[in-house]
Amino acid sequence: MDGHFRAHVDETLAGIEDAGLTKRERVLTTPQSASIGVATADAPVLNFCANNYLGLADHPDVVAAAHAGLDAYGFGMASVRFICGTQTPHRQLERRLSEFLGTEDTILFSSCFDANGGVFEALFGAEDAIVSDELNHASLIDGIRLSKAARYRYRNADMTDLEAQLRAASGARFRVIVTDGVFSMDGAYAPLREICDLADAYGALVLVDDSHAVGFVGDGGRGTPELFGVADRVDIVTGTLGKALGGASGGYVSARAGTVELLRQRARPYLFSNSVAPAVVTGSLAALHLVASSSDARARLNANTALFRGLMDAAGFDLDPFGGGAAATGVVRPAGVPPHPITPVMFPGADGAREASAIAERMLSSGVYVIPFSFPVVPRGKARIRVQLSAGHSEQGVRACVDAFVAAASAE
Repeated sequence: MDGHFRAHVDETLAGIEDAGLTKRERVLTTPQSASIGVATADAPVLNFCANNYLGLADHPDVVAAAHAGLDAYGFGMASVRFICGTQTPHRQLERRLSEFLGTEDTILFSSCFDANGGVFEALFGAEDAIVSDELNHASLIDGIRLSKAARYRYRNADMTDLEAQLRAASGARFRVIVTDGVFSMDGAYAPLREICDLADAYGALVLVDDSHAVGFVGDGGRGTPELFGVADRVDIVTGTLGKALGGASGGYVSARAGTVELLRQRARPYLFSNSVAPAVVTGSLAALHLVASSSDARARLNANTALFRGLMDAAGFDLDPFGGGAAATGVVRPAGVPPHPITPVMFPGADGAREASAIAERMLSSGVYVIPFSFPVVPRGKARIRVQLSAGHSEQGVRACVDAFVAAASAE
């Protein structure tokens, strides 16, 4: 390795460490669950940082279905879909996702990062315009960069700015508004009603990444379009199988049949990546069945979220990632909806990243596993511990998490 490059890498890593921004990976010794084993902990710890919203990652029905898929269809496909990588369960899962979401068709990708990486380049060209929320997930940002379409960005949930960007893109052949359904660092919902109203007014399409909503948001768990009553007004939905729907891997795009067929013909991550593994597909089918057949897990998740937020508010913690609310008149924060299980516990300011890291370490020592987030995952000065509630948590576990926050903060 070139000495100058090696020195550059070492210096960069040292700077990350000095700033308190190093992200360390802890090794789990058990299946993903509400209580997990961690290699550096002497006893199991309560897990409050997984995307396992419905507690399905180790559900016996999901595990059994994955075993059955492994036995029936093998370990891996060793191929992409259009060569010899399509099995019966792949088609079954695509049909079931379409039925669940109320769309015409669905296409599976190896991850939602790949789904978002393939959708824009395949569907939109240099004559088009993509208008994207500034807080969209990195996969949307990267996917948009791969397209030749003109790029416009609007301030988070700011409908005045969104309208201004739509006007600025008035010469485009097609305009598409792109947003997360739920912003993953804030637990905030996108104002989909207002976004769809502007899309109708300006003849634009709407694409929603609903990864942090499908399975548990909305009365039927069908995500933010269902929650806000706009399922028939959203043109394209992307999402993941790696969170509420079993927590394994895989992603999808769900839309009109023609849109999906064009992606099958042109989306590079689909054409050049191995198919989702058979056991993941059959396990995900079982998870989707559990989601569609019962609302019990969603009710437990909502109760746990409300309990945690209420106790943390009472203890004086800052749960507002926006620093006092909307600063601009055009910002819309949807009211009257249940709080999202993503709950950011904020540690603002120059020393916030160090404070959040220290508190997380103390909490792990007391049996609660949480992870701090700092730049570049979140903006500078907005460090946080992102707590994620699960239907798998007990009331006792939720209260133990709050107690651990109080004890860790008081030890400062």
